[in-house]
Amino acid sequence: MKATALPPVSQARALLHWAERELRSSSDSARLDAELLLADSAGISRATLIAHPERFVGATEARRLAAAVERRSRGEPLAYITGRREFYSIALAVDASVLVPRPETELLVEHALTGLPAGKPRVLDLGTGSGAIALAIKRERPDCEVVGVDVSAAAIAVARANAARLGLDVLFLESDWFAALDGTRFDAIVANPPYVATADPAFASLRHEPRGALDGGPDGLDAYRAIFGRAAAHLNAGGALLVEHGADQRELLMAMASAAGFRIAAIVDDLAGLPRLLVLASRT
Repeated sequence: MKATALPPVSQARALLHWAERELRSSSDSARLDAELLLADSAGISRATLIAHPERFVGATEARRLAAAVERRSRGEPLAYITGRREFYSIALAVDASVLVPRPETELLVEHALTGLPAGKPRVLDLGTGSGAIALAIKRERPDCEVVGVDVSAAAIAVARANAARLGLDVLFLESDWFAALDGTRFDAIVANPPYVATADPAFASLRHEPRGALDGGPDGLDAYRAIFGRAAAHLNAGGALLVEHGADQRELLMAMASAAGFRIAAIVDDLAGLPRLLVLASRT
């Protein structure tokens, strides 16, 4: 749909109403999106915008809003437009080279933290992307030695920049799963790997995000085969492998994990009641 003209006034209130109208046909959260995009375009907080809708917005900021609304109307994730995403109460920088961190992935962080031993545990985050999981664990457990790996050099650059900005000492390595780890062992391995089947129609709504971070092969399980086949060799005694998965994949993954020598330590549903997480322990 072609955008209508910006309102011929410069009050935030009028621009907010305009943006909301423009986004109604493409977003289920048009009002919230409009508020966040206007706040970002004007360089103010959303709280300030809501408290002072009468404030003046300059022409440059209004044009910036118009461009942002156009991008959002085409389905681009809000996080890519603003360059930010909150995860586990951490403000992360994100761009189109990394998957936008999802709220349900916070379950992976919570259960990893619950199972970590005292002392100085070692944690590996496979397919780290923006570094969200690794950085959240490090912030909550500063005593941990945390390593994050990703096959994408661009993703590793984003993760390292997030770590530097947040002042968190996490080692990020470019690696195809365990390839760069040379037999290093960990007390916990966590992964939110690609698990969407190649032909899944869901890709139509995910077209703006990096395909490699989502596409799990013909049945969506290729990444789990790679991880389950090698994870035990990188776990300390008593260590755990925690993997996020799709809602319809749990039974298949439990069978795969058992065949690979793991026992099922826990199964976890998300807040919507959907299967989301497996916690695995090595039998050896």
